[in-house]
Amino acid sequence: MAQSCNTCFGGGINVCFGAGGGGRGRGGGGGGGGGGGGGDGGGGDANKKPELQPYPVKEQLPGVQYCINSPPPWPEALILGFQHYLLTLGMTVMIPSIIVPRMGGGDAEKARVIQTLLFTSGLSTLFQTLFGTRLPSVAVGSYAYMIPTTSIVLASRHTSCLDNNVVKLHTEICTNNESNTRSSDYCRLFSNNYGIFGFMEKCSEVVASFDLDFLSFLFLGSSRFLSPISIVPCVTFAGLGLYYLGFPTLAKCVEIGLPGMLIMVFFSQYLPRYVQSRRPICDRFAVLFTAAITWLFAEILTASTVYNEKSEITQLTCRTDRVGLINASPWIYIPYPFQWGSPTFKAGEVFAMITASFVSLFESTGTFYATSRYGSATPVPPSVVSRGVGWLGIGVLLNGFFGCVTGFTASVENAGLLALTKVGSRRVIQISAGFMIFFSLFGKFGAFFASIPLPIIAAVYCVLFGYTSSAGLGFLQFCNLNSFRTKFILGFSFFIGISIPQYFREYYQYVHVHARYRWFHDIVTVIFMSHTTVAALVALFLDCTLAKENDETTNDTGLKWWEKFSLYSSDVRNDEFYALPCKLNKLFPAL
Repeated sequence: MAQSCNTCFGGGINVCFGAGGGGRGRGGGGGGGGGGGGGDGGGGDANKKPELQPYPVKEQLPGVQYCINSPPPWPEALILGFQHYLLTLGMTVMIPSIIVPRMGGGDAEKARVIQTLLFTSGLSTLFQTLFGTRLPSVAVGSYAYMIPTTSIVLASRHTSCLDNNVVKLHTEICTNNESNTRSSDYCRLFSNNYGIFGFMEKCSEVVASFDLDFLSFLFLGSSRFLSPISIVPCVTFAGLGLYYLGFPTLAKCVEIGLPGMLIMVFFSQYLPRYVQSRRPICDRFAVLFTAAITWLFAEILTASTVYNEKSEITQLTCRTDRVGLINASPWIYIPYPFQWGSPTFKAGEVFAMITASFVSLFESTGTFYATSRYGSATPVPPSVVSRGVGWLGIGVLLNGFFGCVTGFTASVENAGLLALTKVGSRRVIQISAGFMIFFSLFGKFGAFFASIPLPIIAAVYCVLFGYTSSAGLGFLQFCNLNSFRTKFILGFSFFIGISIPQYFREYYQYVHVHARYRWFHDIVTVIFMSHTTVAALVALFLDCTLAKENDETTNDTGLKWWEKFSLYSSDVRNDEFYALPCKLNKLFPAL
């Protein structure tokens, strides 16, 4: 078995908290007294139980079997890369499945958007691992863009694409002359042209917004003000904030989702205790086992006709033959720029998209810190975070050119998979990017795996999002949790990070759905519906205004410990994890 990464790179510092130091000091005093008492004192020390000490602080997470720079053997790396690829299909399929039908597109258009999004996701992931943060981080579609994208799609100006009289005439012809062959051919041609026309126009407008919003990714200064206490809500809510993609999505088909979650927990946590092997298998490939077993179970339920009398929504969610991607996907398809037509611009919607990228910026920052933790690397220097966010912006620009209806963010679920497998290798993620590009070009093969029912993916999310959240809680080891100021910052930011988005989700967006300046309300909604953004901004503000009054309060937030990672050159280990390839650090030095 591979040697633990912490033995390769120095592990963590051997630092104990103040209470531990005091305990050792009192023990020393007791020993002196025992010496004065002669032999009795020595006998008393021998029978005395050792005093318990807190766990030491670890700058790098111990127990990771393959670090960022230590790849597993090629066969294992290929399987792990395919497992990461399967995980990216959740967001890649979910977002186009929601947006494309509202644009007037059918299964063929949805398949092309999924293939295109998978293609650009693979490219952006390669850019991120080669020139961005250099972390094993995957770029996937971001849910933060759903609100402004939906507003563009449902804008009233698109309903006037065709004259109302033409639509009325079309309805009369199709209703009253269904038996006429020529009329039926006309109806089918009219419907197809109207749907594709609306889809191309609306998608082009989304493209136009993305062409500008990548600029917002190039400005990131907030990470230089982060301390351990302010990074905790950012990382924790990067996972917890996606709760609506977990059990609520699973419960749409609970008969396959709930068994999937139980199988995932059993294979990853319980089975390795009873099945001993030279290499970890059950926990390392738990996602593959879960997807295969649950997918087979869903196929059996579909074949047994148990869903035949169910509602249409249940059949779309549970059946394995209703996705429509395999028949609609071409064997070979090469995405190309502006495939939906030339872009159009509307300033308000561009600003709404820029706001979505701002929210995605916070979410990606939290995921970067979780990924560095599970890759057994040192905390990410701010200059490396800025570099990574900038390359995410390049990926968003590519999405705009190719027409992917959403932007990019760092994948939370893939960060959780690093923790589950204990493999934080960069090469595994690069292999995963290769699978994304391959299956995006050969559509039939990619469509087969994209047909996995979403409740199965949601069952896996329930485990992996929790792993990512726990990475944020791990940064609490650098804070003084006995400080009331620390307790206030953490408690208030956590509560507000849950409460405010819940208000905007339940009330605000429905009240202003028909507002005149819809783009302005989209900006407000996108920001305040993001748990990560709200919690991180509140914690950052309180940290900067309350916790930096003097050296004592600075020590309570862990800032003194964090300072040595604020500059790239202050720790020699940074070159091991974040240095650019081919000596590009000399051309693009990190600060």
